Amino acid sequence: MRVDALTQIQQAYGVNKVKKTTRPQNTSATAGSDSFKISAFGKELQMAKQAVGEAPDIRKEVTEPLKAAIKNGTYNVSSEAFADKLLEKLGGAI
Repeated sequence: MRVDALTQIQQAYGVNKVKKTTRPQNTSATAGSDSFKISAFGKELQMAKQAVGEAPDIRKEVTEPLKAAIKNGTYNVSSEAFADKLLEKLGGAI
C-alpha cells in the first residue's frame, strides 16, 4: 500500500480536520444545578441491600448446636435420609 494513497483517503474523508465545539448557552434559571430522584423500587432495593449487609454471614443459633454435637460425637446422620435428600436434589437427573 502506498502511503500517499492513504493520505489522499484521509483528506477526502476529513480525518485530520479538527472539529470545534461550542458550549451551549445557559438560558434557564436552573442551569447551574443538577438533581435526581430515586424511585420507590430503588428505595426498597436500598433498604434490602442495607438489611442484607447488616445480617451476619453465619447464623450461630443454627451452627453452634451442630458444632457441639459433632465435637461430642453425638451427631448422627441416617444414611437413608442422606440418600433420600440426595435423590431429591438430583431430581430426574438419574
